[in-house]
Amino acid sequence: MTEGIVSQVDTDHHFVHRSTIPTMHFQDSLPRLPIPKLEHTLKRYLAAQEPLLDDKQYRNTKRIAKEFEKGAGKRLHRELVELDEKNTHTSYISDPWFNMYLSAREPVVLNFNPFISLTPDPREAYNNQLVRATNLIISSIKFLNSLQNNYLRPDIYYGNPKWSESRLFKNFIRLLPTSVSWYGAYMVNAYPLDMSQYKRLFRSSRIPKLNKDELFTSECSRHLLVMRNGHFYVFDVLDSVDNILHPSEIVAHLIYIIQEADHLPEFALSYLTTEDRNIWATVRQQLLEAGNEENLKKIDSAIFCLCLDNIFPKDEDELSQCLLHGNGFNRWFDKSFSLIITGDGHAGINFEHSWGDGVAVLRFVNEVYRNSTRHPALLPHSRSSETTVITCERLKFKLNDSIQSAIQVAHEKFDERKKKMSMKRFQFRKFGKDYIVKQRMSPDAIFQLACQITFYRQFGKVVPSYEACSTAAFKHGRTETIRPTSMLTKQCSQAIVEERRKRSVAELRNMIDECSKYHRRLQMEAALGNGFDRHLFALKHLAVSRGEPTPDFFLDTAYQKINHNIISTSTLQSPAVNLGGFGPVVSDGFGIGYHVSDNWLGCNATSYLDEELQEFLRCLEYSLNDIFDILEGRPLM
Repeated sequence: MTEGIVSQVDTDHHFVHRSTIPTMHFQDSLPRLPIPKLEHTLKRYLAAQEPLLDDKQYRNTKRIAKEFEKGAGKRLHRELVELDEKNTHTSYISDPWFNMYLSAREPVVLNFNPFISLTPDPREAYNNQLVRATNLIISSIKFLNSLQNNYLRPDIYYGNPKWSESRLFKNFIRLLPTSVSWYGAYMVNAYPLDMSQYKRLFRSSRIPKLNKDELFTSECSRHLLVMRNGHFYVFDVLDSVDNILHPSEIVAHLIYIIQEADHLPEFALSYLTTEDRNIWATVRQQLLEAGNEENLKKIDSAIFCLCLDNIFPKDEDELSQCLLHGNGFNRWFDKSFSLIITGDGHAGINFEHSWGDGVAVLRFVNEVYRNSTRHPALLPHSRSSETTVITCERLKFKLNDSIQSAIQVAHEKFDERKKKMSMKRFQFRKFGKDYIVKQRMSPDAIFQLACQITFYRQFGKVVPSYEACSTAAFKHGRTETIRPTSMLTKQCSQAIVEERRKRSVAELRNMIDECSKYHRRLQMEAALGNGFDRHLFALKHLAVSRGEPTPDFFLDTAYQKINHNIISTSTLQSPAVNLGGFGPVVSDGFGIGYHVSDNWLGCNATSYLDEELQEFLRCLEYSLNDIFDILEGRPLM
C-alpha cells in the first residue's frame, strides 16, 4: 500500500467537527447550583437514615438534626448562602470539592482513579496496537484543536432531540449574547451543560505537595508523553501552527519507541505516583533537587500520556485490571488522563479524578471513538515513513540512593495493595434497558434495587449506598449523591428474600414499581442540585475551614456511618464504552461500575474481600432472576 495512506472520507484533518455554536457560548449564562433550604436537606437526610437505623438510633439522630437545624446548622447555612452570593462566578461546592480531592493523602490509584474501556474498533484489522494508537492519538488531538478553537459542540441535553439537528436553532442561538444564550436554549427545552472542566482535560497533571496537592495546566505544550516498559518518551505531535503530525510520522515514532524500550528500567520512576501523597511529595522534591526539573515539567505539561503496554489480556477481568492499575511501572497516574493501548489493541482511559468527573471524560471518549472508527487516519498495513526524522526524546532521570530506595518501597507497597484487591466482571443477559422501559420502569432503578436485594440476601441487612449523579446542568457543578437505600428498597428486599412465598406476584411487582418511582424522584432531585450530601458536606467544610469546633451533627455515629459507603456505584452509558470501573471506596465495601445496555446488564465489581465479592455477584444473578420472574408474572419458588 502507498506509504502513510490516510482515510479519504475525513474532510477535516485537524478537528473532530466545527460547531455552529461556539463551545463556551453558554458558560456565562448557565444557572447557578442552588443551595437547598436547610429544612429540606435535613428531611432528605433523615429519610436516607431511616432504613439504616433502629428506632432508638433514628430518634436520637432525628433529635440531633433538629438541634442542628435550630443552632449551628442555621448559622452555617446562612454564612454559606452569604459566601455563595459573593462568588457568583462559581458554585458553592466547587472549592470544597477540589479541596477534598487534593487534600486526600491516600494513593490515587485504586482509591480515586477510575477507568473506561473503549469498545473495540468494529473492523478487526484496526485493533492492531500501532494502528489503533495512531488513530486514537490523532482523533484526540483533533478533539483538543476543536476545543481550543471553540469549534467543539457545546454539551446540551435536548428535551426534544429534533432541535439537535436544527440549523435554524443553532444559527439563532449563535447570535444571542453569551449573557442570555442559556435562556434561548431553555425556551425550546434544551439544557446546556457546564464545560468548565474541559480546560484541565489536556496538558494537565496533579502535582504532589505536602498536605494538599496542586493542579497544573500548561497553556501551549505540543508534545505527547509515551510510556513503554517503564521508560518515558516525548515528541511533538503538533507543529508551530498546531497542525497535527502526519500519521506516518506518528507511527514511525511509536515504532521507534517500542523497538528501543525493549527492557524494564532498574528503577521504574512511575511507581512513585502509586504512593501516599505526602511521601510522593517529599520524594518529588528530592527529584527536583537532584536535577530532574526539566524532565518532570515535560511529563506534567504533556498533552496527555500514551501507555503502550506489552500486555495481552486473556479476558475482560485481566483487561479491567490492566486499565485500573496495570503493572504500575508503565503509568503516570497523576496525568489528567492516560490513554492505554494493550499489545493486542484494546484501548482504555485511566483518569485522575480531582480535576473533573465522568461527563467530560465520557464526551471525550465518545468523540474520539467515533472519529477514529469513522475517519481513521492510518489504515492497516500502511507503512511508516522511511524518511521521518525521529525527534523523540527519551527522558533520563538522575536517581540518588534515597530516590532509588523510595521507588523500591513504592513498588513493593503497590504490588501488595494490588494483590489484595479483587475485580470481577459480571453480565446478565436475560433482559436489559429495552425490556425494563417496556415495563414502564427505570433501568437504573432496577439495577440499584438488584444490588440492594443482593446485599440483603447475602448479609441479612441494608447498608449505606452511593450512586454518583452529575450536576453539570449548573455552573461549576460537580456531582450529587443518590442514596439507593430507602425504606422502599428495604421492604422490597425483605419481601423478596424472606417472604417470597407469602407475597403474591402482583404485590411484589407493585413494590418494585414503587422503588422505581422513588428512585426516579431521587435522581431528579440530585440532578437539580436538591440532594442532601453536598449541602451537608459544604456546611461541614465551612466550619472546619474557619477553625470552628465540629458541630455535634457531624460527630453523630449515624452521620459517619452513612458516609461509609459499603456499596459505591457509578455508571457511564455509551456505545463507545465497553466497560468501566473503580476501586472500592472503603476497605469492607464494593465498588460497582455498572452498564445498562439495550439487551443486558453488567458491571465490574471490586472489593478487598474476595470471597464476599464472588458471593455478591452470585447473589446479584439470583436477584436479577427474581426481578425478571416477577416482571414476567411468575411466582417465586
